[in-house]
Amino acid sequence: MKSHALAAGVLLLVVAVPGLAQMPKYGVTTTADKDTDFSTFKTYTWEPGWQTYDKAVHAQIVAAVDRELAALGLSKQASGPSDVVVTYASLRRTDVDLNSKPTVGHGGRKQYDVGTLVLLLREPETRKELFRARVDKPIEAEPAKMQAVIDSAIAEMFAKYPTRLRK
Repeated sequence: MKSHALAAGVLLLVVAVPGLAQMPKYGVTTTADKDTDFSTFKTYTWEPGWQTYDKAVHAQIVAAVDRELAALGLSKQASGPSDVVVTYASLRRTDVDLNSKPTVGHGGRKQYDVGTLVLLLREPETRKELFRARVDKPIEAEPAKMQAVIDSAIAEMFAKYPTRLRK
């Protein structure tokens, strides 16, 4: 009896997994601490996170975040006390479209390079997470196109910043 239940469970898994393996949804998700008044923040400092290994891409991410924070009225502090601490983590992965037809001769399915960027604003003393923004977006491998992708992704993240949502 147990083997029938196990076989039924495996069969259910085999039938259900392809339906779950759809192309992921790309875009921005954010969370913000409900008890925080984001309009009081005036300064920020950077702290290391899981930075991209590519130094040029790292500089582009930091510059884009600096621009967005400056547009919100925050000033960057090189060191010392600040209202918030900013960090980011980046990841590059390959997504496979399981619904695409296998290519002739190769048998593989269509693949996409995807970048994930997570940006955190934290309270300096407690490290309490105040704002988290995550973007998952198909990316171009060409360095000339990366700046536009980074700028667009970070602008989308900050479009959902609490003080911008109130307007």
